[in-house]
Amino acid sequence: MTQLAIRTRTTPAGPVLELAGELDYDSAAEVRELLPGLALQGGRQLVVDLAGVTFCDSSGITALLAARNHAVAEGATIRLAAVPAYISRIFRMVGLDHVFPTHPTAQEAEAAWTPPAAHP
Repeated sequence: MTQLAIRTRTTPAGPVLELAGELDYDSAAEVRELLPGLALQGGRQLVVDLAGVTFCDSSGITALLAARNHAVAEGATIRLAAVPAYISRIFRMVGLDHVFPTHPTAQEAEAAWTPPAAHP
């Protein structure tokens, strides 16, 4: 079993959550527990970088859905980056490819953010 390493950083677009290791039953709760502490505001985005994820089960997918729900509740968006091929395949099979915008890298996901228009 490979433990999950979680690193967060903040960008002008919003927080980036970098995951490495196994996103599974044993680690998914850790991801869900840190969501409320992220500095996520309306009009911003949460990027979840999966480049280092070596395994993801249904609990891991549930944690990603919890991250999406958290972002939406805060008036923000979510983007996934560097989604491993086997996770992309699962997403296509269950229709989550229509729920999560994905990008090849975290940098591309960050660059896809458009700041909200200023109100006069």
